Amino acid sequence: MATGDRKDPFRAYNFLVEIDGITRAGFKECSGLDSTQDPIEYREGGEPLHARKLPGMVKFSNITLKRGITDDAELWAWRKTAMEGKVERKNGSIILLDDTGAEKLRWNFVHAWPNKWTGPTFNASGNEVAIESLEIAHEGVAKA
Repeated sequence: MATGDRKDPFRAYNFLVEIDGITRAGFKECSGLDSTQDPIEYREGGEPLHARKLPGMVKFSNITLKRGITDDAELWAWRKTAMEGKVERKNGSIILLDDTGAEKLRWNFVHAWPNKWTGPTFNASGNEVAIESLEIAHEGVAKA
């Protein structure tokens, strides 16, 4: 990198969420973009003091989306169908934007369905926006 060239990191507040068939969903917060892989310890008979560690199953955390409540009921309708036993799996993306609004990074998730909805906390002496939370179970995230 030449002297004077500077690569600033992207800001976490500038993102979009796309979900198949959900058209009006702006979110305040998105979390849960992670994966883990537990090691499997394996001990061979000829190695009495040493255990080998083999890679185990890859697991993905649920994605949690938070937004201010509006009269848009698309996310609630998706959750309601899951509660009725008719799970509709959808694919989606979390998209990180730069300061100009251009797409810089994308994380695609697959076979997702809403497994938890949390309504707002009300407080008569507060002035905060009413926030709802939707947790989405999925079968994988890939950075594109």
